[in-house]
Amino acid sequence: MAKKSTIKIRLVPEEKTDSKFYYYAKKPTGGEKSKEKLRMKKYNPATMKHEWFVEKKLPPHSK
Repeated sequence: MAKKSTIKIRLVPEEKTDSKFYYYAKKPTGGEKSKEKLRMKKYNPATMKHEWFVEKKLPPHSK
């Protein structure tokens, strides 16, 4: 079985990390981009503005 080439991450607003709104994105598992924290400018409907979203760990899954 082959290794995964991407992983799923969660993007939360940089200023309000406890916000209820977030995005999901894919990030490569190897190479230089995998070592950097992902930071993207996305639309936040809660504030109705474009804001910076940063990478945050996914919550643990419940069984």
